[in-house]
Amino acid sequence: MPAHKIFFNRLRLDARIGILEHELRATQIIYIDVELDVQPKQKANDLDIRSVLDYRKIREAIIEETSRTHVHLVEVLGDTITTRLLKDFPEVSQVKLRISKPAAFSDCDAVGIEFLVHR
Repeated sequence: MPAHKIFFNRLRLDARIGILEHELRATQIIYIDVELDVQPKQKANDLDIRSVLDYRKIREAIIEETSRTHVHLVEVLGDTITTRLLKDFPEVSQVKLRISKPAAFSDCDAVGIEFLVHR
């Protein structure tokens, strides 16, 4: 069965993230982009969502990990999310994740980090 990708572009979340004083006191918007390489377990059945990897579950996992607790470093959040996605979804062979903070600096659109993790 051919592999395919599932992706999210600019999933916008309010996160409790950062080490600076103002980041410790309030949430801030982050954007998450994720691309998952998926090796389907079976042929997609147009009448059965269980025959494919339901991207609603992927979104839920990302939101849960982002909102669970305050995280000081983007690197730790990225590691947490990628670990969860690989653990919960065995058909995923690779995760490409980008977390960006659009309000970090006034002289650029965003700053962030990108992760590439595979089994």
